[in-house]
This record gives sequence, structure tokens and C-alpha cells, in this order.
Amino acid sequence: MELHVALVILNWNGKKFLEDFLPGVIEHSKKDAEVIVADNASTDGSVEFLQSNFPSVRIILNESNGGYAKGYNDALKQIEADYFILLNSDIEVTPGWIKPVIELLESDPKIAAAQPKLRSYYEREKFEYAGAAGGFVDSFGYPFCRGRLFQSLETDTGQYDDIHEVFWATGACLFIKASVFIQLGGFDERFFAHMEEIDLCWRAKNKGYRIMFCPDSVVYHVGGGTLPKKSWRKTHLNIRNNIIMLYKNLPDQNLIPVFFIRLFLDGIASLKFLVDGGFRDFFAVILAHWQFYKLYPQLKRERRKVIHYKVTKVYKKNLVFEYFLRRKKKFTDLEPGQFS
Repeated sequence: MELHVALVILNWNGKKFLEDFLPGVIEHSKKDAEVIVADNASTDGSVEFLQSNFPSVRIILNESNGGYAKGYNDALKQIEADYFILLNSDIEVTPGWIKPVIELLESDPKIAAAQPKLRSYYEREKFEYAGAAGGFVDSFGYPFCRGRLFQSLETDTGQYDDIHEVFWATGACLFIKASVFIQLGGFDERFFAHMEEIDLCWRAKNKGYRIMFCPDSVVYHVGGGTLPKKSWRKTHLNIRNNIIMLYKNLPDQNLIPVFFIRLFLDGIASLKFLVDGGFRDFFAVILAHWQFYKLYPQLKRERRKVIHYKVTKVYKKNLVFEYFLRRKKKFTDLEPGQFS
């Protein structure tokens, strides 16, 4: 039976990215997937541009800009497929990029999702921040990648060219079985943007699925297309969504100690922002925690309905300590035996 693969680009005022990258996406994907653009109520002429220049591309019109999470949830409900590829509009794909990842997903019913290798569009030999060679978290929820710890990006010399199980696959280019996405109820729309793919992968792992990295597929990511990398809104969303994700998914025995330490670490981060003149970032941390506590009663009710397992591919140590105090700047500097 021939598989139906739906490649869905979520667009919000990204006409320039569509102009630059959609022709290549169509050229290198048309044999393996149906290309669809879901638009989050853009006001920059994106839809008119698509209608005039790419009449064969299916367009799904979302009623509002509900962010990455709601935008994809609304769009994917209207698509029947065996696999979804969720692709950022600011990504350059390469010939043959789809087939290796789909073959990997097909190889094991327990593999729920996977990602290709993400390189930087501007520094093409370097990994890109949003996913690099597959994502992990430490025991306190800090995300990192093979090829990227915090802001330190490695040059790709083939050091991660092995098919590898990871903790999370990047939302910038996420391959996922449609049946699993539906089973999980899609993304948590409270996230709006940032961390929603990590939360989705964690929920998949709680159900016994695996997440993989496929080195035989390479894409190039611009990054920061919706929010700039240095943005108080990005700081706010990352911290708020991270602590929501932890509360939703941590096993019971880890919940209280992790939250106690995270409160301390977030406090230190907020003070550093303040000392460095980042007043907006300082208040972004406070706002993130206030919004979490506002959601707490709802999250507590939801948590009671879920079985929380001690999942694999978590780095047991504190990445903040390892990176800033022990000066470990590369993934290969971390101790392999400390991954559960």
C-alpha cells in the first residue's frame, strides 16, 4: 500500500520565506509528499501570493493566529495522511530528504517521530540551534541537542552521523506518524509556541514510543523567523512552557525536588538578566511563573489522569552546572553513562 505523506508548512506573515524556500520544497518533495500550506490569518499577502504563484498547492486557512500549536492542530484535523511532516517556512530542503526519514519510521511500530539533521542556513557547516542532530533534556528540563549546548553550536564533521534515539525531535522539521499525533491529542495549545514539540515527544515516550534522529536527511534552517533569538517574549514562552511541560510529564518521585531546584535556578537567571540590563527578560521570568501558578489547578486535575513513567534519554546531571561551571561546551563533553 502506498503511503500518503502530508508535508504541512505553517505560515504567519512569512511571504518572504515562501518566496525563497517554497519552490525548493516543492521540487525536492513532490514525488514523496503532498505539499500543503496552512496559513495563520496572515496580513502580508501570503495567501494571495500562493494563489497566484502556486495554484497547485493546497491552502488551509486558519481563522486566527493561534501560534504554532493551535495552528497545526487546526490544520492537521483537515488532512488525512499516514505521516505528517511539519516544516517551518524558513527551511531549505535538499534532494531526497524525505525518503530516509519515512523509511526509518516504517522500520519500527514503536518509533513515533523523527527528525533530519538541522544545519544553519547562514553558516552551512554548523548545526542549527533548533534541532541540530536531535534533542535531549537534562534532569531539570533544560533542552539541548547533539551538536548544540545552550548557545554553543558545533561544526558538523560527521561526528553524529548515526541513526540515534533521542528525547525530542525538532518542531522546525518534525516527521510524525499521523495516528500517534491523533492519539496524543496533538500539541498543547496553551504553549502557543516553543517547547510544544518537546512536550509532544515526552507524552509519546510516556506511552512507550521512541523518537529518532536520521542523519541521512539534511535541511538548512534560518531560525528566528517568528520571534528574534533575543526577545523577552521568547524568554517568557520558553520558561513558562518548560515548567508547564515538567509539571505535566515528570514522574511523581521527581516532581517536588525538580520544581524546588528549578525555582532557584530561574531566580538566578532572572537576577542575571537584571544585572545585564535585561529588564524585560527579568519580568518575563516572573510573568512565566505567575502564569504557571494561574494554570496550576487545571494542570493538577489533568495530571491525575495520566500515568507518568521514568522515560529514557534524559541526562541525569544539571546541564547549567556542566556548561557554565565545568565548561562543557560540546555534546561529546557530556558523560555518556549519565544518560538514562
